Amino acid sequence: MALLVQKFGGTSVGSIERIEAVAEKVISYRDQGNDMVVVVSAMSGETNRLIELARQIDPQTRGRELDVLLTTGEQVTIALLAMALQKRGYPARSYTGGQVRITTDSAHNKARIKSIEHEKITGDLQNGCIVVVAGFQGVDEFDNITTLGRGGSDTTGVALAAALKAQECQIFTDVDGVYTTDPRVVPEARRLNIITFEEMLEMASLGSKVLQIRAVEFAQKYKVPLRVLSSFEEGEGTLITSEYGADKTMEQALISGIAFNRDEAQLTLNGVSDTPGVAYQILGPISDANIEVDMILQNVSADGTTDFTFTVHRNDFETALDSLKRTAKKLKAREVSGNNKIVKISIVGVGMRSHAGIASRMFEILANEGINILMISTSEIKISVVVDEKYLELGVRALHEGFDLKSQP
Repeated sequence: MALLVQKFGGTSVGSIERIEAVAEKVISYRDQGNDMVVVVSAMSGETNRLIELARQIDPQTRGRELDVLLTTGEQVTIALLAMALQKRGYPARSYTGGQVRITTDSAHNKARIKSIEHEKITGDLQNGCIVVVAGFQGVDEFDNITTLGRGGSDTTGVALAAALKAQECQIFTDVDGVYTTDPRVVPEARRLNIITFEEMLEMASLGSKVLQIRAVEFAQKYKVPLRVLSSFEEGEGTLITSEYGADKTMEQALISGIAFNRDEAQLTLNGVSDTPGVAYQILGPISDANIEVDMILQNVSADGTTDFTFTVHRNDFETALDSLKRTAKKLKAREVSGNNKIVKISIVGVGMRSHAGIASRMFEILANEGINILMISTSEIKISVVVDEKYLELGVRALHEGFDLKSQP
């Protein structure tokens, strides 16, 4: 008998009818002889509704009381799902994060899990119960309710799977797996049967929104096999694991997927002195403004000056540009410019480690479409380029076809 941890997101439990359907799906796995632990999110839209209520009281509200409010959403869902299971004759018991006891640090609204006491769950499983746990929440060492941040239910599921040594953590969502790229951009995109943690982390960080990054990091750290499945249709989904193993066909895949991010903006400082500490003088104020920098490019000219370019989230563009203008005056830079009409396109694949020429092939494909590359960034299993936003869909489609992702096994 295997132990499975299943997580269902807000869309999957968005109505009474959907909760009833989730109960049927859980029972189908239970009837196969599996022990079942189910983690659920709040019903779709509920967390936003609660946040809006809080903002009507205080637009700046956050911290402890907001966590107390937000965790009520999951408490509704666990009770309703347990009732649906019991109605069908299956013993079920629901727990909040605090009842389990999922202990976190005290960083309200973005807490991190420190430990899980799973004795109650283990006892219920031994007694034949299906255990239903509220995702997204825990308590700190002082018994204050905490939440894990947006998408935290994925992390709850993975953490429970690790603590209970589950055979698999299954994430049920509104898509049937991880695709080579967004099917809304490339209708021929193919669902991947398997992908490594490394690749999934890269794709998640580069714009793929199938899984929360923290959940994938947690699964990789504790070697918990993850599977992404659809709540609405049957299928094998996509397995996310440590390595491809003995599947020789997978070793031949140079590129596993193409990710993209529309929320990019580029800033450039031209003609600053090429001396030690200049990069810090430019980026220090940006960091002080709590703005994250993504890609960085520095060029040195013959006259001893440098041009410094970097990218930030598009929402931070105006703030970063204002900061850069102030810095430019101090450094007596020649010019400041910005562009918030750019996107980042990335190809990801562990096959890059053992194959040369991937970057040149990517650049050739884009050049053939007349797409100019503004910036380039690489890692061991990723190549990212910044291009004008008007070329996003053309670039993604061209790369998908150029690397033959549709037909790979």
